[in-house]
Amino acid sequence: MNTTKLDDLLLFVTLVEAGSFTLAAKKLQIPKSKISRHLVELEQQMGSQLLIRTTRQQQLTESGRLLYQSCKPHIDALSQVEETVGSLINEPQGKLNILLPLEFFNKIISVLITDFANLYPKIELHCNHYSGAIPEVDYQYDLTFVLHEGPLPQSSWIAKTLLNFPQSIFAAKGVATSHLNTPEDLQSEAAILSEANQQWLFRDGNKVQTMSMTGRIILSSPEMRLEATKQGLGLAKLPNYICQSSVAEFQDKYCDLQRITLDKQPVAQQLSVLYHSRDIPVKTRIFLDYFQSNIGRLS
Repeated sequence: MNTTKLDDLLLFVTLVEAGSFTLAAKKLQIPKSKISRHLVELEQQMGSQLLIRTTRQQQLTESGRLLYQSCKPHIDALSQVEETVGSLINEPQGKLNILLPLEFFNKIISVLITDFANLYPKIELHCNHYSGAIPEVDYQYDLTFVLHEGPLPQSSWIAKTLLNFPQSIFAAKGVATSHLNTPEDLQSEAAILSEANQQWLFRDGNKVQTMSMTGRIILSSPEMRLEATKQGLGLAKLPNYICQSSVAEFQDKYCDLQRITLDKQPVAQQLSVLYHSRDIPVKTRIFLDYFQSNIGRLS
């Protein structure tokens, strides 16, 4: 591939990730007209429209999505070579895209992010959040942090488990729970779920017991599930760390929740990080090492 085509692909990837011609031109420090001209030339070379452009937004066509997913890893690899060589002389630098679960230790994570940004001022951090289930694979993110209970879906990404968070079944203070002793007893109770048709997993020795629950209300936000539980809308399965200030076992003064003790415990929630390949860029490796060395703050 000649240099001109490589430049076209670099401009295309930057345009897709920036989300607009204006932001892409600002990042690359070139006129918008040059980006538009290169895009037209690339579409002519590919024989297909890559981007649907309107006055308010841009959207990838199917061909554009395939091209982006195909060339993104190679553009990143070339950027990594440049960055690795540059890091031998200068400080680590470049844009780092991170995807985090919504409402996940927000105060502590914000401190970690701030401290890292102060340590490495030439790394441009972009942090976004997602709610609900495991997010779809998105190549624009260098690191994706995922909370899950079962195995992660098969993909080409590398997954590394960082930490486990114990979970429990909670009810509002004052709700009768003496009849709840086994996971089976929960099936007749109204539950507050994080997604439709959610199943609760319980550890049974070396096996996992799956329970289908009846969802009275579905809330993707763990903080909202906590509040709904306090209001007596049903039982909820939540990580213990979210409820520590509300449960009598953790706090002697006024509390809003009670933890239900069963003969089998809910499967712990895992925190895993996903990244493209084992040969990750220097800036990504530095952040991952920093996060792992400070992960104790979360527990």
